[in-house]
Amino acid sequence: MTTPLLEVRDLTVRYPARGRRTPPVLAVDRVSFTVRAGETLALVGGSGSGKSSIAAAVLMLRRPEGGSVRFEGRELTGLDERALRPLRPALQPVFQDPYGSLSPRLRVHDAIAEPLRVQGRWDPVTGRARVAELLELVRLDASLARRRPHELSGGQCQRVGIARALACSPRLLVLDEPVSALDPSVRAGIVNLLTELRDELGLGQLFIAHDLALVRHVARHDVAVLHHGRIVETGPAHQVWDAPAHPYTRELLSVGRPSLSAGGVPDPRRSARVPGGTACGADRGPRGSQAGG
Repeated sequence: MTTPLLEVRDLTVRYPARGRRTPPVLAVDRVSFTVRAGETLALVGGSGSGKSSIAAAVLMLRRPEGGSVRFEGRELTGLDERALRPLRPALQPVFQDPYGSLSPRLRVHDAIAEPLRVQGRWDPVTGRARVAELLELVRLDASLARRRPHELSGGQCQRVGIARALACSPRLLVLDEPVSALDPSVRAGIVNLLTELRDELGLGQLFIAHDLALVRHVARHDVAVLHHGRIVETGPAHQVWDAPAHPYTRELLSVGRPSLSAGGVPDPRRSARVPGGTACGADRGPRGSQAGG
């Protein structure tokens, strides 16, 4: 067996008390999972289950209280920011809010070029061609490079965010609810894009979501169900879908199945709610109109 791309063992994240009468919050309780190159692990749970805390800890944006996070065999939890910096290009996030994750002042070209400049990889001669290549990779026209985020739809902004994450040729993407803020009509396109990129580039993906029905069509490999900071069930996607062992998994499935069309892709005419979660939002383009992406 090859070394896992990402190996998380007994990860624990605790938030300090906000006052004398408020106890500390245990957001993630001894969570363990593995992600291999070319595979997607789907981490599914309702609002407040600890999904985003896990994403932040894996990316070392928030230091865990305990446990181990190993990337390509190297332990990350003991590294300071200076030691982490050369590793960050290989471990890239895609955030939930497509507008909030992009600077409103930067044009698309500059947003995608920024990671290359930060890492000292920007080449003035080939840089523009690299940006155009990344836009093509996420199925966007190169002419959009001159626009700013407010001139794009939510789906287009999320594709720009994915292109930016791919700029430094990462080996793992941490996808924190990448389609939940988008209109149902464009979610399928983003999901299909992420699947194609995984297969085309051999990427590992940690796909975080609240909709188990949607995840079934993203994760051809393993699914882990998160409830109150703990993984209550894990296994191959088809097994978790067809024969869920935990009551919470069955509850997620019972409310998630209607969000898919008969063809097995997210149905734009339907939305899903999860226990303790919220309905998916809308992909609003310029001036608040709905826009595809």
